[in-house]
Amino acid sequence: MRFIVLSFFLFPFFIQAQNIVSNSEKEVIDVVKKMFDGMRQSDTIAVRAVFHKDARMQTSFIDRKTNKPRLSEGSLDGFLKALGAPHPEVWDEKIWSYETRIDGNLASVWTDFTFYLDDKMSHCGVNAFHLVNTSEGWKITQITDTRRWENCITTEEENIEQLLAAWHNAAAVADENTFFGTMTKDAIYIGTDASERWLRDELKAWSEKAFQKESAWAFKTIERQIHISEKNNMGWWNETLDTAMGLCRGSGVLEKTAQGWKIKQYHLSVTVPNDKLDAFKELVEE
Repeated sequence: MRFIVLSFFLFPFFIQAQNIVSNSEKEVIDVVKKMFDGMRQSDTIAVRAVFHKDARMQTSFIDRKTNKPRLSEGSLDGFLKALGAPHPEVWDEKIWSYETRIDGNLASVWTDFTFYLDDKMSHCGVNAFHLVNTSEGWKITQITDTRRWENCITTEEENIEQLLAAWHNAAAVADENTFFGTMTKDAIYIGTDASERWLRDELKAWSEKAFQKESAWAFKTIERQIHISEKNNMGWWNETLDTAMGLCRGSGVLEKTAQGWKIKQYHLSVTVPNDKLDAFKELVEE
């Protein structure tokens, strides 16, 4: 019987190191970052410079009095006037992720955020940016944000988000020490094939050749949800990933140790559409 092995390692062994973020993506994200840096410094000149002259600003939210959806229209001039007016608090919009798409001179950026006044959380949501490439570089033409006051990413979740981003990046740049140092000694890694269940050091030995390359494997996070226990000592997450195998899902468990958050278990799976399951079963049973 011939087996089709869908190991998440087999593909990366035969591909070159990938440039995870293209130059165009970096340019677009840098424009968005400049806007938020300008906000923190109340620098209206720096903020205005990243916007197109015809930019629009909107907010979509659920009215807490009527419990009905609303769309509020703002303006760049109004935003800059408020930003430039004296205010004692720092407007700090913390961004947890960037999802970028580009086609020619059009780009969109989707960001999860939590907005703080100094260190006090105000609200959270997502920003949907539209940008166009001009003779002066990328400019923001539209921002539509959402606002909510529940299920916001907190500082602890920020630590986990950064940990997981660094963990995936460590594999992309073949940083063995960071990748395995992020896992507990008794951590379990479950791969896509039924035979793939390793303890941390078993996985380290098995993937030794991969980490001798410029890139062991490269997973790009599309989305991620993080949850933390009430005692703040355990966490778990699920994520959707863009990989050499196509769309994958990952889920894991974290433990808070004396050294900070560590990965206790991770499970990677390849997604198979429901209408393709019968054909998939026939394929693997050949």
